[in-house]
Amino acid sequence: MRILLTGKNGQVGSAALATLPALGEVVAVDRKQLDLASSDSIRGVVREVRPQVIVNAGAFTAVDQAEREEALALRVNGEGPAVLAEEAAGLGALLVHFSTDYVFDGEKASPYLESDVPNPLNAYGRSKLAGERAIEASGCRHLIFRTSWVYAATGRNFLLTMLRLAREGKPLRVVDDQHGAPTSDLMLAAALPKILGRVLADAAPGGIYHMTASGKTTWHGFARAIFNATGTVAQLSPISSGEFKTAPPRPRNSVLDNAKLEAHAAIRLPTWEEGLNEVIRAL
Repeated sequence: MRILLTGKNGQVGSAALATLPALGEVVAVDRKQLDLASSDSIRGVVREVRPQVIVNAGAFTAVDQAEREEALALRVNGEGPAVLAEEAAGLGALLVHFSTDYVFDGEKASPYLESDVPNPLNAYGRSKLAGERAIEASGCRHLIFRTSWVYAATGRNFLLTMLRLAREGKPLRVVDDQHGAPTSDLMLAAALPKILGRVLADAAPGGIYHMTASGKTTWHGFARAIFNATGTVAQLSPISSGEFKTAPPRPRNSVLDNAKLEAHAAIRLPTWEEGLNEVIRAL
């Protein structure tokens, strides 16, 4: 089986590159080789590789920048997956796509189900929802994984930003009223071949699945855990969302219900604390 993996240098893509070979030959490409903002680039690579599975780990993930460049975010996160879905349908291939908790507005008091109605608060969320809807409308066989608060030992993410700012001795004021499940690239990559194998064998249905670490915390709680796990001394204090003046609003509740993933694929991701310790060991 041949698998086309996009975004090989990103957080999820680089981790998946280590686990997907368990299923078959992996052809991994970066943005220079396959530009999700260019339909010609997408079609050219897919038609050359002719994969049985396409794993789209590439995305426009800069939330603040997406607010300023919504057209570009929509091309990468919405129109790019639409072209991938069209090509997958033509090949009879399975398309695997990563989406986000930011498709929801965060107003629900309990964890979000796959069946809950999306209502994104910002441009990034709107662009990712557009991608989801395009894939569903294409008729291609697909898996969409909504995850949250993704981080890794490499790249640009909350974990590495907190450690850098702490080393610089800067006082850190971190939001303590937004709840979610920090999910590492390693746990996503470990689960990916398991559920892919089940879907390809028709042992589990396709569609949308929530896939996040177990448990929940706040951004402040996550920061505190990072410093405790690394023995880092930091000037850390909690603030409310109202005190943190960001351009785009973020959902207050980003907790996703993972029961469907466990029921259909027998997969339950580790707790976010376990995931953090695994990434810290990889630093």
